[in-house]
Amino acid sequence: MDKVIKGKVWKFGDDIDTDLITPGKWLGSPELKDHVLETEDPDFPKQVQKGDVIVAGKNFGCGSSRETAPEALLQMGIVATFCESYARIYYRNSIGLGLPPLIVPGVSKEIEKGDEIEFSFETFKLKNLRTGKELQAERIPDFLLEILEGGGQEKILKKKLKQKLKELRAKKE
Repeated sequence: MDKVIKGKVWKFGDDIDTDLITPGKWLGSPELKDHVLETEDPDFPKQVQKGDVIVAGKNFGCGSSRETAPEALLQMGIVATFCESYARIYYRNSIGLGLPPLIVPGVSKEIEKGDEIEFSFETFKLKNLRTGKELQAERIPDFLLEILEGGGQEKILKKKLKQKLKELRAKKE
C-alpha cells in the first residue's frame, strides 16, 4: 500500500447499499463490472480509472454483507473510499480485501465529483487539490493498517503459508 494516495473523485450520497454497488441480478456474471454503481452514476462503470477514489456520505456499504461490493471496486481500480461513515460489515470486508475505508468527517461537503485529492497515511490528512482544503480522517488502528499494507487477509495468509511450507521443506532436507 502506498503511503500517499492521489486520485480523481467519484462522489456518491448517503446510504449507498451493497445492492447499488453490485446489483444482485448481475452477481456471478462476467458483466458485473459493467453495472457497478450504475444506478447512482451511469458514467461510473464506463469511465472509472485505476487510481480513482470514492467519496460518499453516511452509511456507505449498508445492506447485505456482500464481499463483492468492495471487491468489485478494487477490480475496477478504486484505491480507497473516503466517507462520513460506513456500515460495519462493509468496513470489515473492505479492510479484509485491502481496500482502505477512511472515515473523514465533512468529506461529502468539501469534495466534489471530478476533484483531485491527496491523502497521507502518515498524517491521515485528506487534501482537495482543487480548493486546497484539508480534512482530518480518523486514524485506522495499527492492526488494521497491517492488513491493508499486506494487501488484505487472503494475501497475508498466502504469504504466511508459503513461508511455513518453505520452513517445513527446509526441515525435511
